[in-house]
Amino acid sequence: MTTIKDSVHDHIEVEGVAAALLDTPPVQRLRNVKQLGTVHLVYPSANHTRFEHSLGVYHLADRALGHLGIAGRRAERVRAAAILHDIGHCPFSHNVEGVVERHTGKRHDDVDDLLASGRVADVLASHDIDPGTIADLVAGEGELAQLVAGELDVDRMDYLVRDAHHTGVPYGTIDTGRLVRELTFIDGDLVLGEGNVQTAESLLLARALMNPTVYSHHVARISKSMLRRATEDFLAETDTTARELRRMDDHDLVVALRRHDGAGDIARRLSERDLYKRAVWAELGDVDEAVVGADHEAVREFERDIAADANVPEFSVVVDVQGEPSMRESSTGVLVNGEVRRLHEQSTLVNALRLAQREQWRLGVYAPAEHVEAVGQAAERVLGLETEGALVSEVSTPGRYASLQDFE
Repeated sequence: MTTIKDSVHDHIEVEGVAAALLDTPPVQRLRNVKQLGTVHLVYPSANHTRFEHSLGVYHLADRALGHLGIAGRRAERVRAAAILHDIGHCPFSHNVEGVVERHTGKRHDDVDDLLASGRVADVLASHDIDPGTIADLVAGEGELAQLVAGELDVDRMDYLVRDAHHTGVPYGTIDTGRLVRELTFIDGDLVLGEGNVQTAESLLLARALMNPTVYSHHVARISKSMLRRATEDFLAETDTTARELRRMDDHDLVVALRRHDGAGDIARRLSERDLYKRAVWAELGDVDEAVVGADHEAVREFERDIAADANVPEFSVVVDVQGEPSMRESSTGVLVNGEVRRLHEQSTLVNALRLAQREQWRLGVYAPAEHVEAVGQAAERVLGLETEGALVSEVSTPGRYASLQDFE
């Protein structure tokens, strides 16, 4: 058994197949992949990694298995999946995942190829565990997969409390102890036991509050969009493949971008926190449906058209389009009067959070400070924005969007 001191869960005891997997290269690589990508440019202490998060997921999964009375080989498979669930992450976590997926078809939870050979495969074989079974669990397939990749998964529980701890933001603080203790299986579905509507709501509320404050903070979105754009250009103009990039860590990618002429300026800006500014920050109701649903190629076309209209270099325009707001956790199952009900059917809070989520949605168009005015006006014309209120000049009107979450 190995005992590890964790900043969130205190002492974590790791044994069996999970302990053997800890020192494999794919798991150790996660020490150099930030959990929150570029969010450290907003919250300086947000430097925690996918490695410590994986330990936390293992810890909560182990506790959940104990409360559920699941033991033996079935439990060992879940513990292995918990330790391995993030080995498919790209550098800077989700920040460049979409870029890699377009080239490889692989998301972070597609890990079958990473488990089929090498040290991880050897460890699994030595414990008589089929790599394909673990890959299925990580991908959310099967009843027990709900523990690590479902609506009530321990992955979500750990990242909320861990992200809150390391950013210093209190909104993600949830009662993981109660959540884990109250998990139960009803007809193959993982649900919360009787009397836990508020427990389920707390998970939903924590996620809803962390989103605008941390995950979608405007500086986080700008820096993430800049990193994504630089990575796209790097892959397009070098011999490095997306498969190779997928196996890099954060440091590898930063060095590669700095050495590349096309992406070098953005890499420098990210390193020096000399970030683009908001030229447009538009609400959902002000944006055409075709823009909201635009795919990658359409977004790149918008960028080219805006740059041409504003008479600025193409790399000076970054369009950041979020998808339609969604709230997967709202379908969480809760036992009420002996019947499994979905949270959105039982909780009036869900509808309020859905409305808040739509109100928080923003379309961003970013540019270097010297081009903000021209790009903002061009973006309004090209994207057909409904109102001049969508325009922002962070240079000329720096206090316009000031709030407790603005740490410029």
